Amino acid sequence: MEEQEMKRFDFIFVFLSLLFFIASCDASDEYTVNPHDNFEALWKLIDEKYCFFDYKDIDWDAVYDKYSVQISDTMDRYQLFNVLGKMLAELRDGHTNLISSFNTSQFWNWHDSYPDNFNPVVQRKYLGDDYKSIGELNCCILRNHFGYVYYGSFSGSVSEADLDDLFLYFEHCRGLIIDIRNNGGGSLVYSERIASRFTEEKRIVGYIIHKKSAAHNDFSDPYPMELEPSKWKKWLRPVVVLTNRSCYSAANDFVNKMKLFSQVKIIGDKTGGGCGLPFHSELPNGWSVRFSSSPMLDAKKEYTEYGVDPHIKIDIKEEDQLDSIDTIIEEALNYLRDETAESTPVTADAGYINK
Repeated sequence: MEEQEMKRFDFIFVFLSLLFFIASCDASDEYTVNPHDNFEALWKLIDEKYCFFDYKDIDWDAVYDKYSVQISDTMDRYQLFNVLGKMLAELRDGHTNLISSFNTSQFWNWHDSYPDNFNPVVQRKYLGDDYKSIGELNCCILRNHFGYVYYGSFSGSVSEADLDDLFLYFEHCRGLIIDIRNNGGGSLVYSERIASRFTEEKRIVGYIIHKKSAAHNDFSDPYPMELEPSKWKKWLRPVVVLTNRSCYSAANDFVNKMKLFSQVKIIGDKTGGGCGLPFHSELPNGWSVRFSSSPMLDAKKEYTEYGVDPHIKIDIKEEDQLDSIDTIIEEALNYLRDETAESTPVTADAGYINK
């Protein structure tokens, strides 16, 4: 069943990747190290395929004028890489990278200018020494019998069996905390798989659009993305998802989905964003380039490139951190305590549905 789900979700990526490969063949068929040739190839590739020019109000022609004068035939590959990397940083996009054998360019400001709102040393104290690892999910039961699970990367595999084991472990808990702070993303398959455990009905969770031509703002009509409820065990009790600015890409997508469910509250900081599907191409000198080419919109057809707002915005207090207290986890525990104060005693089958 997992293989079928992955094929179903990934077909659009394969199709668009093939289109991208075909479109970029002319630029990569002839190997050359000429700095001017590689600059022109990169600028043109981004000009024709990047998807957020208008949304971010980027004047790409002005970027050309700024960086083309910095290119010379006598510069070495390290100097060229530095200039091209700075040019790509003008896109202000964490999904955009230039990749060579000796370096990878990265735009970090999507989270560097914000509070960390996550201290792994303090968070580790909440997990304790006898926490349970279910695949890539680290979990424990906190005070007042609330479940806590930390998922550090959507690159870490999460199977249907893992999720069933997780819910069985928490079967007597009144509420659940899902902590994805500092989760930089990974596979959208796992975002969909986990989110599908928290709904009883199929729903539109967003839309995708793609470039129709080289024009900066020539996009297709939005195509709906639907989330099917899982056929496996589901959790319908109160849930809190903890976020910070270092939640990016697939983590941003997960928060966007979870925010639609009535039993879920998002607590912490705004996510880092990253709603553009990244694709790869190659420059004439063999360097790889990755950038956003197809925007994913939320259920209201709005961009989440700059992040998803929490229901409850809260930062970690410095005085709490000094006392090994995680302000955001404490806020989640207080919320669940109040939310479940009038609830009846929990039985093994209350609040979730067997497959």
